[in-house]
Amino acid sequence: MNETNPAVTREVIVLSGIAAAIIDLDGTMLDTAPDFQVAVNRMRAELDLALLEQKMIVDFVGKGSENLVRRVLAVDFPAPQVEQHFNAALDSYQRHYAVVNGTHARLYPDVVEGLQAMRQKGLRLACVTNKPLAFALTLLEKTGLRKYFEVVYGGDSFPRKKPDPMPLLAVCADFTLEPAQVIAIGDSSNDAEAARAAGCKVFNVPYGYNHGESMHDVDSDGIVSSLLVAAHHIST
Repeated sequence: MNETNPAVTREVIVLSGIAAAIIDLDGTMLDTAPDFQVAVNRMRAELDLALLEQKMIVDFVGKGSENLVRRVLAVDFPAPQVEQHFNAALDSYQRHYAVVNGTHARLYPDVVEGLQAMRQKGLRLACVTNKPLAFALTLLEKTGLRKYFEVVYGGDSFPRKKPDPMPLLAVCADFTLEPAQVIAIGDSSNDAEAARAAGCKVFNVPYGYNHGESMHDVDSDGIVSSLLVAAHHIST
């Protein structure tokens, strides 16, 4: 996970004409790395594999549970053996994650304040994550965030997930808005690439996961240190 002392080094302009925001979940609103670590290592224990450090695991986060499990298995197995173990490992991981989901997660600073500020500006809010929808809904309910979002989509809600633009375009259609009226906010290149492909604006936060890479190399409309700062740079 990147450091959470995010000096904003890219100038952030105020984006006008925005009517809705699509916000990522893991690494953007919630630090869920401890939950991932517990579930992954319980799965690995069932396979008699060594436990992994949290830093390694979070570098695999962001492209859905299937990718996470394959990356975790690839630490120990060559590609053919990864596929041999994959189905059992995925079932094990999802079983353990269902138990720990939200237990160790924590809100990043100013998330609630940022969501409240966006709502006060009249923005419609959607949460789009690559996490399976059932897990996302449970996590949002446990952390008190569900009430802020009209729409929630997970990585299994559509045939394609971020960085494909499909989920973002679905939100635009739900809200009857042009993509240029919608901003995506997330912690990874997946969010930025999906937004650019959809024709949406995009802000990134620098404190999340982003596959272990710097957010400063990602094409976006600005890096904001929190959702509250993002809200201050959005105008309807």
